[in-house]
Amino acid sequence: MASNDGHGGNAGAGDESARRRPPEWADGLKQLYDSVVEEALPDSFKDLIDRLDAIPPARGRDSGQ
Repeated sequence: MASNDGHGGNAGAGDESARRRPPEWADGLKQLYDSVVEEALPDSFKDLIDRLDAIPPARGRDSGQ
């Protein structure tokens, strides 16, 4: 039968150290998220937001109650 040593067993010093540090992919994911957050908003998207903000709140509602 194959051994599961070092592959996430129930007990051992390796499990404790793995819980204290984030997984290897976490740093890359954080860097990707930060780069997306720092990107400039495209002008076309800014224009769309401005047009939507200019619409009166009552527009599109059924005014005949």
